[in-house]
Amino acid sequence: MNSASSRSRTLKTVGALGMAVATAVLMTGCGQSSDGATSAATSEAAKVVPQKQTTSPSASAQLTEDQQERKKVLDATKVTFDDAATTATGEVAGGKLVDLDLEGVDDDNDQSPSPTGSGSPTGSASPTGSASPTGSASPSGTGTSSPSASPGADGPVWAAEVAEKDGTIHTVRINAVDGKVIEARVDADQDAADKKQTADLLAQATQTPQQAAKVATEKKKGTVTSVGLDDNEGDGVIWQVDVVGSDWKKTTFDVDAKNDTIVREETDKD
Repeated sequence: MNSASSRSRTLKTVGALGMAVATAVLMTGCGQSSDGATSAATSEAAKVVPQKQTTSPSASAQLTEDQQERKKVLDATKVTFDDAATTATGEVAGGKLVDLDLEGVDDDNDQSPSPTGSGSPTGSASPTGSASPTGSASPSGTGTSSPSASPGADGPVWAAEVAEKDGTIHTVRINAVDGKVIEARVDADQDAADKKQTADLLAQATQTPQQAAKVATEKKKGTVTSVGLDDNEGDGVIWQVDVVGSDWKKTTFDVDAKNDTIVREETDKD
């Protein structure tokens, strides 16, 4: 009797274990089927709903309008200030550089008057730095013009004022990509007083514009975009130098034209 009861209990235990195993197998199968279905549904949904992407703003998007314009012009410019200065003075026998500007960089900003009192050597500059037609004759009939090709509507241009010994100003425009002279002419709107003023300023400037540019770039690393001779409000003469740094901000230096010391420094935050 005891032996039979023992066998009966054993069989019940084995049966219970078998049922448990079968149940576990069924549950596992169902779980796998459910997981597979969920995974497939998720995959299908991913095809319909695009993944949200987080992108950081580009560097150019963080620049101001003025900084973007400086970057655009300087990225296209291949001819340096030094090379443009050499080319410009080479167009006028015995000429000295009075002013040199890279058009398209802060053209709308207030600028100090030129020594001749006639403003910019080329009048209002185009925002794109477009060149004037080639081969245009001097209004006075005494100037010369070089038959070089225009750099195109979007090409950067160096605009220079170069003075003869008596103060007569010549305008020289240079392609800032290939260094070719676009135009060289005598400014027509100069009178004797203008010429004398220019000659007097040049006589006081014992330092060259290249020396002033070197002083400015030693103070701030960057690209020289403008150098001009001016009266320092009756206190001698200065070279006003604009330098654009790697942050595309422009700093203007007033450099004493007699001793190369910086008398004023101002950074344009725009």
